[in-house]
Amino acid sequence: MGNLTEITDFNAEALDVYARLTEAQLLNKDKPEEGLFIAESPKVVMRALDAGYEPVSILTEDRNIKGEAAEVIDRCSGIPVYTAPFEVLTQLTGYKLTRGLLCAMHRRPLPRVEELCREAKRIAVLENVMNPTNVGAIIRSAAALHMDAVLLTPGCSNPLYRRAIRVSMGTVFQIPWTFLSEEEAGRWPKEGMAYLKSLGFATASMALHDESVDIDAPALRSEDKLAVILGTEGEGLQDATIAASDYTIKIPMSHGVDSLNVAAASAVAFWELGRQSGCTMEKTQTERKCIL
Repeated sequence: MGNLTEITDFNAEALDVYARLTEAQLLNKDKPEEGLFIAESPKVVMRALDAGYEPVSILTEDRNIKGEAAEVIDRCSGIPVYTAPFEVLTQLTGYKLTRGLLCAMHRRPLPRVEELCREAKRIAVLENVMNPTNVGAIIRSAAALHMDAVLLTPGCSNPLYRRAIRVSMGTVFQIPWTFLSEEEAGRWPKEGMAYLKSLGFATASMALHDESVDIDAPALRSEDKLAVILGTEGEGLQDATIAASDYTIKIPMSHGVDSLNVAAASAVAFWELGRQSGCTMEKTQTERKCIL
């Protein structure tokens, strides 16, 4: 059942990945091939393993070795398994946030946007969404509600940050995602938006605006390929992104409420826009410029 090691020295280098390395250090931008991430809870780790991610080591409570962690440990034979009682593990930063098991895993090279979008009909595009909680929640909604892929601009939090993985419940391993790099897509938003259109996507920005169409406008659902663009909490999308979009869309509100949290709005948008109608129609200029 793995190479079990009882923790006796909290300063051991092997525990740095769990207790002392920052998310930036784990990401390792200078040497991305050496990047790591932390998955927590048996269910999430199993989803990462199912997606082909390679484990490095495991940290677990001793009482879980033959319990919840057993299946994970069995699938990760040959890697170190560090263990100790809960009272001891709570001395490690952040351990109370887990469900009895952490697993350090290797990152993988990101797919190219063109490759990821080749067969996609509905994609989500996140612009500068910096809160990892929102990134995780949006990806969970995208995976559940008919999006085929998620693209992120360079200003977004990484979906493999520990909190984003946790909030997504491991769905970051179940839906394709990648970053819109300048090398492939050019600068965002001007060149990046043009690049999405070159891939055949109509673009729909969610933003509060004087001109708008409701999210259930028939023209939206009739698009063969649609990119739904969401901005950061508070500031929303850049003006240049909205100006370059085919549509600007809004979710109708009641009781004087003007907007939803971006994660909540994404779920509504993906549910409504992830479904396509079988009809085709000629779109007017008004239908082609809309907002959230």
